[in-house]
Formats: sequence, structure tokens, C-alpha cells
Amino acid sequence: MLISVIGFALMNLVVKFLGNRIPAPELVFFRSVVSLGLSLWYITRRKLKPLGNNRKWLVLRGVFGVTALTSFFYTLQHLPLSAAIVIQYLSPIFTALFATWLLKEVVKGYQWLFFVISFAGIALIRGFEETIDTTYLILGIVSSVFAGLAYNAIGKLAKTDDPVVVVFYFPLIATPIMALLGLTGIVDFVMPIGREWLLLLLMGVLTQIAQVYMTKAFQSSSLSGLAGMKYLGIIFALSFDYFIFGVTYGWITIAGMGLVIGGVLLNLFFKPRKSPKAS
Repeated sequence: MLISVIGFALMNLVVKFLGNRIPAPELVFFRSVVSLGLSLWYITRRKLKPLGNNRKWLVLRGVFGVTALTSFFYTLQHLPLSAAIVIQYLSPIFTALFATWLLKEVVKGYQWLFFVISFAGIALIRGFEETIDTTYLILGIVSSVFAGLAYNAIGKLAKTDDPVVVVFYFPLIATPIMALLGLTGIVDFVMPIGREWLLLLLMGVLTQIAQVYMTKAFQSSSLSGLAGMKYLGIIFALSFDYFIFGVTYGWITIAGMGLVIGGVLLNLFFKPRKSPKAS
């Protein structure tokens, strides 16, 4: 999970360096092309079944992941880095909510209080931070919803498919969809220039590393102990914003970010545990 956190933090930084000249769906396309090549290389080398075993949930994981990442890239391009990441950190809340339906997990009454704390943090950020556009705030929440669905799909695949096969379904679905958006003119793709080519390649490699190790972590038996490490990402984001992009926040906005992360962490550490027999 630590490798994944560092990989995602650096990937987010690369996306910010790319700016918003290249549209988000095109970023997803280039990220997918790199991931497609790396995944196929690994699958061929390990002689794995590229289409996997549990294909229904592999396809759903791919669709959910594509929707989540595309929405997230839009927020990364138009919001300060740390704000975009904090909003996306609502995903564990939606993960828990969907898990009650998909994985038959139980949500206790006090967990709803923790959820309210996190959403209060989002309301605080939006209410006092003028740089937060409502449209991209909503897109960030949409990204969190679909990320929660994707994580549940990974849980469904824990005992059936290799982590790289799970990751492989993202570019398998994203590449043709994003290419079609560009070819039909629905999204105006632009030709990368200069260092953008290197940054796009770096974005794809970093995301592949982060996705594979995140999937390994989510498929491990010690998920509850590892998941909290994901929130180290906000330390990287705040540092990048302050030292590289010169972004500063008032105390109220910082408090809102704290409420978001605090609510999620409370839910993580106080969630109901299965008995040994149930496990």
C-alpha cells in the first residue's frame, strides 16, 4: 500500500504538470495504452489467462475504474491538488456503503455519524474556499462513488484472479472507449508536444505500479490494517501544493480537510469486525 500511495502521489503531480491543455479523456487514453502494454507483457511472461476467470466482475471493475479515473482527472486539472485528492478520499465511505449490498458487510449506526462528519468537511471546504468550483466538486464526488464500486469489485475478485489481470481490464475497456471519443470528435484530442510525451509515459508507468500494488493490498487478508496508509497521500498533496504550486489554504479549509479524513479514518478503525467463525 505504501508503494501504491507513493505511485499515485507522483502520478497526480505529473497530471498537474501536464495542465489542462490535454483533455482528461485523452489523458486516460494514454494512461491506458501504457498500462495495456505493461499488463500484456506481464500476463504473457507469467502465462496467465488474459481474460481471467470472473469476467463479469472484471468487466464491471474496468467500467467503474474508467469512470472514476476520468472524473478524477477532470478534478485534478481544475482544482488545487490537495483539494481534489481530499474529495476523492470520500471513496472509502462509498466503499463501505456498497459493501453492505455487494459483500454483505454490516454498517453500524455510529458509522453513519462518521460519514456525516466527512460530508460536513466537504461542505466546509466548498463554503469557504473560493477556488473550489461546484461542478468539479460534484465530479470529485462522482469519482469517489465509482471508486467505491471499483474497490468492491476488487473484493469480489480476491479469490479468482491475479492482480495484474484485474488491472488489465481497465485499459482493455478504457482504450477503445477513449479512442472512440477522440475519433468521433466528441472530445477534441490534441497532439502532445515536447515534454508532454515524456510526462504521459511517466503518468502511465506510475499509475500501473500504483494500481497493481493497490490491488495486491486490497486482495490481502490484512486490508483493514493497510488501508489507513492511503491517507499519507494528503501529506504529499499538501506539500506539492505549497512548495511547487504556491497554493495555500485558510484554517477553515484545512479544518474541512481534517473532517473529511477524520470521518473516514474513524469509520476505518471502528468498523465492525467479523468473528473468527464468520471469517
